[in-house]
Amino acid sequence: MTAPRHDVVALGNAIVDVHAHANESFLAEHGMNKGGMMLIDRARAAMLYDAMGPGVESSGGSAANTVAGLASLGARAAFVGKVAEDQLGQIFTHDIRAIGAAFDTPPLTGPKAEESSTARCLILVTPDGQRTMNTYLGACIELGPEDIDEALFAGGLITYIEGYLWDPPRAKDAIVKAAAAARDAGRKVALTLSDSFCVDRHRETFIELTSGFVNLLFANEAEIKALYQTDDLDQAVAQIKGHTDIAAITRSEKGSLVVTGDEVLTVPAEPIAQVMDTTGAGDLYAAGFLRGLTSGRSLADCAHIGHVCAAEIISHFGPRPEVASLADLVSQKMGRAA
Repeated sequence: MTAPRHDVVALGNAIVDVHAHANESFLAEHGMNKGGMMLIDRARAAMLYDAMGPGVESSGGSAANTVAGLASLGARAAFVGKVAEDQLGQIFTHDIRAIGAAFDTPPLTGPKAEESSTARCLILVTPDGQRTMNTYLGACIELGPEDIDEALFAGGLITYIEGYLWDPPRAKDAIVKAAAAARDAGRKVALTLSDSFCVDRHRETFIELTSGFVNLLFANEAEIKALYQTDDLDQAVAQIKGHTDIAAITRSEKGSLVVTGDEVLTVPAEPIAQVMDTTGAGDLYAAGFLRGLTSGRSLADCAHIGHVCAAEIISHFGPRPEVASLADLVSQKMGRAA
């Protein structure tokens, strides 16, 4: 096996986030499921943008947030996702390259770019810190197999796939092509389920993907229960053991469970004074876990690093790290480098 060019190659939706505060009555008025993610069209995106309060724009997207965390942890990371050749696309491209990640997916151009602008996610954060997302996928739906450089995925220690990407139809073929390239090169494949509503939309295909390609699954408690249609976490844990090598299940303030074929580790959450915004918590937990794994750390350490990164993210507004270096933060918290 040739030496890897990257620690992690991530495949996901390239999105610019717009964060704003909102109360629960605003969510109800506009038919939103608190804590979930709803796919919307361009017209609804424009309507909600006009109705919501003052917003803060920043580059986002689940897998891209994970890549940002990985870069801050000192990992070699690459991202594959589709933007349009417009202002938001330029912002996203600049931001992800500026953090040290590789991003070479050709932008959408021509008439299609005029019809489908760069994706955006309108994120409403309620006073309890919970985030509710409304996503216009825009150019993301144009990501296809032709955007997959098989050598890139064959050259990454781990391929990381965002569950939300299963929504755009052509992206499914891109995911299978990328995962197959990684698997055939003897690399590992990781999948994050992303959202319980996303699981509801794609349950059967997620189970097939997990059984066929995935070595490492990331999910929160609601998502893993949704995957196996049970209200009993123990039952869900028992079923995931037969489908993947490792599953990392986050449980908010209860920490996380790391499930392998022969054991279940319980790892406590990192203490935090106040939760400001839960956006990106799972993304940054995944970043920490993946960094630990590619550095040869124990599974317990991987989860601990994940919790340190998640705690930093939920302590402020937005899904990208505010500290100068997550690697330094982990070193301070754990007494050794990530």
